[in-house]
Amino acid sequence: MSISSKHRKKVASTRTRTMAAGVFKSRCLAVMDEVQAKCESVIITKRGKPVAKLVPVDSQPDDFYNFMKGKAKIVGDIVGPVVPPEDWDTD
Repeated sequence: MSISSKHRKKVASTRTRTMAAGVFKSRCLAVMDEVQAKCESVIITKRGKPVAKLVPVDSQPDDFYNFMKGKAKIVGDIVGPVVPPEDWDTD
């Protein structure tokens, strides 16, 4: 059985390691390069408690952008009031 490269990347991105904030601060750029190269996440801790998570960026765009493009049609005035000014109750 063969695992596709897309699936392999998804499996690889689930690996996580933990690092103290002081260590992360001194090795920040190197850690960022490792996260990108190894597709693994790093949880950054302060006094042993997780405060941030550094994750690799997906090379594919997010699915939710433009997912409704072309599925709706604007009919009529979308800027003007729904009810004409004469029908407003100002008392």
